Amino acid sequence: MAKSWNEALRPEELGALLETNNWRGFLSIGLDWGLVFASMALVAVWPNPLSILAALAVIGARQLGFAVLMHEAAHRTLFANRRLNDWAGNWLCAYPVWIDLHPYRPYHLKHHAKNWTRDDPDLDLATKFPVTPASLRRKIWRDLSGQVGWKRVRAILRRDLQGLVGKTARTLSFGKAADAGSPGWKNLRGVVVTNAILLGGLAALGHPELYLLWVAAWFTTNSLVTRIRSIAEHSMVADPSDDLANTRTTLASWWERLLVAPNRVNYHLEHHLWMTVPYYNLPRLHRLLRERGVLDGALVERGYLSLLRKARSRPAAA
Repeated sequence: MAKSWNEALRPEELGALLETNNWRGFLSIGLDWGLVFASMALVAVWPNPLSILAALAVIGARQLGFAVLMHEAAHRTLFANRRLNDWAGNWLCAYPVWIDLHPYRPYHLKHHAKNWTRDDPDLDLATKFPVTPASLRRKIWRDLSGQVGWKRVRAILRRDLQGLVGKTARTLSFGKAADAGSPGWKNLRGVVVTNAILLGGLAALGHPELYLLWVAAWFTTNSLVTRIRSIAEHSMVADPSDDLANTRTTLASWWERLLVAPNRVNYHLEHHLWMTVPYYNLPRLHRLLRERGVLDGALVERGYLSLLRKARSRPAAA
């Protein structure tokens, strides 16, 4: 067994794990969009409640998948070329799901540097669980009923639109005048352009109504899987000061990878140990660490259902 996790890999092993494969980036983006369009095609061919529910589940998970790929671009591991990495991370992944790579990058890198400290910008997300079963049911209902989605819309609009009428006003997130050159305006422009292209393409195919699946999934199933991802990564940890105990990997089955954990987002512990290892190499990194005993006693969960049982384990008040 290695003395510590950062001594577990030989230099040549780590070098191979750190290599960025451009074709894997293109493949992942194409696969996510392919699953979105396949889900829409399913509803177009067999329009019924079951096909709609299935499409919403898959599309919501793929929207999280695009956020995961944007996250990879934030670490500059989506593509080796930086310009391609940032362009694809925003225009093919982030903007369609109303995210922006550029303000996300410093925010997220601060999370890595300050994980489980008072300066961690995600600390509030990590400390909410466990909750009571009734509380978790309410959260799930708010996700699937669209209430959380509307809350996100209001927050994003405050960020991106505040000050567009009064040019001297300062935006909520970026502290700059909200003119045509501000990050908020650029983000909104990207969202409008990418979603207009999606709607226009579906209209050209004779099915503009299928765009409603994209919007409905963003408001509902995407909110739910995003919550589950957030719970899985840093909630209910054993030791906030221990690198192997303050971040969780969740071993996912094929259906969980399809509907909950796209693009290897479940290997979050390994990602925090070596944050510039591309997502498609994280399973191999996990196997190496497991074989060498590094993960003995580490925070590794078997499946998301087990995780959710822990998330609702707080007893109800008497």
